[in-house]
Amino acid sequence: MTLIALEQTAPAIGAVPENTAEILARADRALDEGAGIVVFPELANTGYVTDPDLAARHAQPLDGPLVGQLTALTQRRGGLVAVGFAERDGQELFNSVVVVGADGPLLTYRKLHLFDTEQLAYTPGDRLPVVATEHGVLGVCVCYDLRFVEVLRALSLKGAEIVIAPAAWVGGFDSAVPAEGLVQQAEAVVMQANLDQVAVVAVSQASGPGQDGVRPLGGSIAVDARGRLVAGPLSRTGADRATARITPEQVRESWVRGPRIRPREDRRTDVYRLQIDEELL
Repeated sequence: MTLIALEQTAPAIGAVPENTAEILARADRALDEGAGIVVFPELANTGYVTDPDLAARHAQPLDGPLVGQLTALTQRRGGLVAVGFAERDGQELFNSVVVVGADGPLLTYRKLHLFDTEQLAYTPGDRLPVVATEHGVLGVCVCYDLRFVEVLRALSLKGAEIVIAPAAWVGGFDSAVPAEGLVQQAEAVVMQANLDQVAVVAVSQASGPGQDGVRPLGGSIAVDARGRLVAGPLSRTGADRATARITPEQVRESWVRGPRIRPREDRRTDVYRLQIDEELL
């Protein structure tokens, strides 16, 4: 059974050295405590940066210092660390998540659906990769991606057993934000995890210093493949942490709900299919 650490941070905008130090310290502690996977929010090392000049100033290549430091850490401690960062690839910038292990990056995902002013700073990605690990098959999506039901369905059909979903949940999509409990983004995760029979670990930023006008909502959660909360919701106002235990076996068991209730087999692929990376599923 894999212990997954949810490390909800409240990073300061543009304070990359300080934010990175916090990421490394939190990851080190979580791995030392037995976590197999440690998950951080979207754009965790820069804060929720959408200004094009600021994003360009702080973006790092995949072989930059953040990934290098996380690789060194996992070489010492074992486990995997998933963290959102502003990625530079030539002249293009991406809102990315990298899953790092002792051998370096196992998977890099570039956010498909850019929310609001993110479109001014970043280029959208064009792939939904999954990767097999000792902790199960992992997929990744980011924040606004969760508003498009095809994303989790696609990842589940590609074999993902656990989907890591870093986020910086904010208002703006829904008419109102509840004052306590699950934010509506989290409610959507609970529903989709059950419908797609995939576990989801969604770790959001919380409000931090220097976030003028944009207030991340916190409220991170982990949900099993039957739509049951196994961690969270975390604080709605600041940094927080929790752990969840999820196994690939539990996920696979959720694919059968009764003798004649097998949602994946019951799909009418003679009537509809989903095309993913040029493959029909």
